[in-house]
Amino acid sequence: MYDRLQAVEDRYDELNELLSDPDVVSDPKRLRDLSKEQSGITATVETYREYKNVNEQIDETRELLGEKLDDEMREMAKEEFAELQKEKTELEERLKLLLVPKDPNDDKNVILEIRGAAGGDEAALFAGDLFRMYSKYAESRGWKVEIMDANPTGIGGYKEIIAMMNGNDAFSRMKYENGAHRVQRVPETESGGRIHTSTATVAILPEAEEVEIELHDKDIRTDTFASTGAGGQSVNTTMSAVRLTHIPTGIVVSMQDERSQLKNKDKAMKVLRARVYDKFEREAREEYDANRKSAVGTGDRSERIRTYNYPQNRVTDHRIGLTIQKLDQIMEGKLDEIIDALILEDQTSKLEHLNDAN
Repeated sequence: MYDRLQAVEDRYDELNELLSDPDVVSDPKRLRDLSKEQSGITATVETYREYKNVNEQIDETRELLGEKLDDEMREMAKEEFAELQKEKTELEERLKLLLVPKDPNDDKNVILEIRGAAGGDEAALFAGDLFRMYSKYAESRGWKVEIMDANPTGIGGYKEIIAMMNGNDAFSRMKYENGAHRVQRVPETESGGRIHTSTATVAILPEAEEVEIELHDKDIRTDTFASTGAGGQSVNTTMSAVRLTHIPTGIVVSMQDERSQLKNKDKAMKVLRARVYDKFEREAREEYDANRKSAVGTGDRSERIRTYNYPQNRVTDHRIGLTIQKLDQIMEGKLDEIIDALILEDQTSKLEHLNDAN
């Protein structure tokens, strides 16, 4: 572990020199990439330097204890030695976590896609409930939510809704929501009072920048058509809706939320870029994980990850066996208790894998 930490510190010093190099400063892309790399290892380097400083203090205190001291000085030295040993142990644990490979997408914004699945109108209502839950969670974290496209139902839900979440560490926390969500409750549309089970799927995509995924014009087919949903007077009168097809992957994105064809195309390109990027990412991750199944799934959208049981005010996350009797609070966007538990489980799993590799 310490060889790796020393290598990280050496790279940090090298980056400091590079970032003051005129050739780097004059190259915006390289400057941004190197600055991002340096930012990503700063906490590790600072903690490692603190750890080395504590080790030096431990050696000095050990030498002091080997000298002739009066009783009071010896007692003080022993107390200081014990405190330093405790601090060393805590720093070692922090360093282990800091060495866990970081998801390169963690700092990115999120494209959130929610679709009603099994359950008809009730599934669409549940999709709407999930979107409101995530919107309130985003508000609590200071993130901005922008609806990019929506296909609402007449009773208040959504067959599909796509939104952008902009904010600090949005993907690092939202990525665990990827999968199938199940609800158990008496539907508003059910007069007999029977509990129904419905599902909605949630897709969490990291926003991809143009420099990360290049989409060539020759690979994209663009079709325009008249809007069919909410959109004011332009509905069915202008060809403002846009459908983009990425020919190599077959991925299709339709956008009709805006009255402007150009705005719809711009939004569609953002979603298309994110979906293509996500496809390549998932394929690479599946290959990497072929011999290791993570305890916390974040890639398979057919995986049932959570059940929301309204009669018992209960939420269960099936990946980590977590059950919370706070459904009413969860649906108000208070998701941190669940997400923090998922992050801890994920970090623990990765740390165990790191220790096995060593």
